[in-house]
Amino acid sequence: MAYLLDANVFIAAKNLHYGFDFCPALWEWLIAENHAGNVFSVEKVGDELQAVEDELSVWADARGPAFFLPPDNAVLEALRVVSAWATSGHYQPSASSTFLQVADYYLVAHAYAGQHTVVTYEQPSPSTRRIRIPDACIGLKVKCMTPFAMLKKERARFVLGPKG
Repeated sequence: MAYLLDANVFIAAKNLHYGFDFCPALWEWLIAENHAGNVFSVEKVGDELQAVEDELSVWADARGPAFFLPPDNAVLEALRVVSAWATSGHYQPSASSTFLQVADYYLVAHAYAGQHTVVTYEQPSPSTRRIRIPDACIGLKVKCMTPFAMLKKERARFVLGPKG
């Protein structure tokens, strides 16, 4: 089982808790865990991150398809399952349509296909106007957690070193 990170994990890390300039350990941890086969994201998330020209887009571009996984045949089949769930009638048609056009759809499908855990800051919502990642995960029996839960579960440690 691997973790698949939502775009909001990277964006919030850069903008809030783990800036590249003061907490490089998170970014190094992500790379190391990716090399160990534990942490990934999906191609569509990588595309979103690279669309904004900033430090995060440079970091994401350097990771490539080894970190931001392209869909394979299992994911293509899972996309059909996720689409059927999204359009089953629980959500407003505009919510389903929007969901099926964004990276969230691919993220959930990758997780469904590979029995991975989705990592996101999104929270479930009873609204039928928008499909949130945790609601899709609940509906499809895909594991989902926050970035803090992942870091705690994996015992990530960001220890201060000498100033440099």
